[in-house]
Amino acid sequence: MTTKPKAKKFRIRRNTPPPGPATNAAEAVQDELPASRFTGETPQGVDTASQSPRPQPQAQPSAQPAQPAPQQAQPQTPAQPQPPAPAPTGAMSPDQEINAIKREGLTGRQLRMARRMAQKNSLAATSDYDAVRLLRANGLDPFQRTNMLELVVPNDEGGAGDGRVQLPQTMPAGGNTLPSTEMNTQSPAEKRAREISEIQRDIAKRRRRRMALLIARLSVFVFLPTLLAGWYFFAIATPMYSTKSEFLILQADNAGGSGIGSFLSGTQFATNQDSIATQSFLASKDAMVRLDRDENFKEHFADPTIDPVQRLPENPTNEQAYSLYKKYVKVGYDPTEGMIRMEVSAANPEVSARFSRALISYAEQRVDDLSQRKREDQMRDARRGLEKAKTDRRDAQATLVSLQEGSVIDPEGLIASLRQQVSNVQIQLQEKELQLAALEDNPRPNQARVEGVTGDIRRLTELQSQLEAKMTDAAVGDSSLAQKTAQIQMAQADLATADLLMQSALQTLKQTELEANRQVRYLTTSVEPVASQDPSYPRAFEDTVLAFLIFSGIYLMISLTASILREQVSS
Repeated sequence: MTTKPKAKKFRIRRNTPPPGPATNAAEAVQDELPASRFTGETPQGVDTASQSPRPQPQAQPSAQPAQPAPQQAQPQTPAQPQPPAPAPTGAMSPDQEINAIKREGLTGRQLRMARRMAQKNSLAATSDYDAVRLLRANGLDPFQRTNMLELVVPNDEGGAGDGRVQLPQTMPAGGNTLPSTEMNTQSPAEKRAREISEIQRDIAKRRRRRMALLIARLSVFVFLPTLLAGWYFFAIATPMYSTKSEFLILQADNAGGSGIGSFLSGTQFATNQDSIATQSFLASKDAMVRLDRDENFKEHFADPTIDPVQRLPENPTNEQAYSLYKKYVKVGYDPTEGMIRMEVSAANPEVSARFSRALISYAEQRVDDLSQRKREDQMRDARRGLEKAKTDRRDAQATLVSLQEGSVIDPEGLIASLRQQVSNVQIQLQEKELQLAALEDNPRPNQARVEGVTGDIRRLTELQSQLEAKMTDAAVGDSSLAQKTAQIQMAQADLATADLLMQSALQTLKQTELEANRQVRYLTTSVEPVASQDPSYPRAFEDTVLAFLIFSGIYLMISLTASILREQVSS
C-alpha cells in the first residue's frame, strides 16, 4: 500500500468567482460530488444506458418547465469569458503560476515525481516547479502514483480517451452548469465496494505474480543448484576412506635440571615449537613430494575410477597434486594438550593407512633432525674447548721439563744444604779450637794430641772455605740460576693453570652431554593408524544441506543488494 503524500490539496482559485453555490467543476470536487452532476456530462466508468431520470421532489407533468433552468444558471457577464480547459490558471503568467505552486508546500518526493512524469510525457521543464505547472497545464496529475488507492480508473470504453480530465477544470461560461437530471442506479456504497474489490483483486493478482517470480528465481538460483549438488554427492562422488592418527612430541626427563626450565620440562610448552614445526612440515609440499616418491601419491589420485571432480589430471604438476594433498591430508595441533591429530583420506582404506604411517615416519625423522642438530652444536663446542685445554697443559708441561733439564733441580735447596754444611763445619771448628786451647793451657801438653787437634782445625777450615766457595759459586758465580728459577716457577704456574682449565673443560663436556641428553625429542604415537571399513566422505546429506545454505545465502545477499540499489535509484 502506498502512503498518501502529506501535501496541501490542490485548489483552483478563479479570478472572478461566479455567483451561485457550486456552479463549476472545481467546487464540485471540493464538495466531493462528481462533476457530471453540474456539467450534465456522463461520468467515466458509468454506462449511459443504465442511467435513469433524476427524481424530482414534486411531480411535474412534462419536462417543459425544466428548460428555463440553464438560463437561470448563467448570471455571468459575457465581457469576462473563462479560459478554456485544461488550463485553469491560464490568466496568470508562468512565473506567477510557479510562485503559486511554491506556496503550496510540496515535498521533495512530490517534486521528483513531477520531474519524472514530465520527462515521461516529453515535457521540457526547466525545474521541478515548472514540471508541475506543465503537467497541470496538460491536464495530468503529477502525484497520481501516490494516490493509487484513490485514483481508481475503471476500464470502460467511455473514459479511456486521450482527453481524459484528471484535474478540476473551470467550465465555459456559456455551458450547462446545472446538475444532471440523470443518476446512476448504483448507490455510492455499492460503487465503493466494487472499487475496493477491484483493488483487492489487483493486489492479489500482483502478489501471485510476485510469488511466482520469487519461486522461479529460487528454483533457478537455489533449488536447481542444490539438486545438482545432491545428485553429485549421492550418485557421482567417489567414496573416500579416512584414517585418523594422533601423536605427540615428548622431551627426555630432566632429573638433574634446575630453574624454570625444570618446571616446564614435563609439559607441552617445552615442545611447543617442535610440534608446530612438525605440523608445518606435514602440511608442506616437501612432505607431499616425499610421499609421492615413496608411496605414489599422484598415481593413486590419478586413477580413472575416481570421479572427475576429485581426480588428478594425467601427469599432474606438483602444484595440482599439492592442492589435492591439502584437501585430503588434514593436520591439526592442540596447544592445550600438545597433541597432533592427522587425518588422511584416500579412495582405498589400505592406501590411506599406508599414507598415514609414511607421514608419521617422516615426522619422526624430522623431530630427530631438529634435536640432533642442536645437540651436535653444543657437543662440538664443548669438545673443542677440551682439546684446547689439553694442548695448553701439554705445552706448559713441556716448557717446565725443558727448563729443568741441565740445571739444578732445586737451587734453593742446594744453597740451603750448603749453608747447613757450613754451619756444621763452623760448629766443629769451634769445638776443635776450644780443645786446642784447652791443650795449650796445660804446662806440659801432649804434643801428639795438640798436633792432631791442630790438623783437625786446619782441615775444618779448608772444608769451610770450600763450602763457602761452592755456596758463592751457586749464588753469585752462576748468574742464570735465579732467572732459571723464576722461569721454572712460571712454568709450574702455567702448568697448574692448564690443569685447572682442562678440569673445567672436562666438567663442561660432561654437563653438555647431560644437557644434550635432556634435550632429546622423540615422537610417540598415541593412536595408531587403522584402515577404516566404511567410507567417511562424502557426507551426502550434510554436504547437500550445506550447499543449500550456501546458495540461499548468496541469493539472499544478491537480492538484498538489488533491492537496496533499486530503492536508492527510485527515490
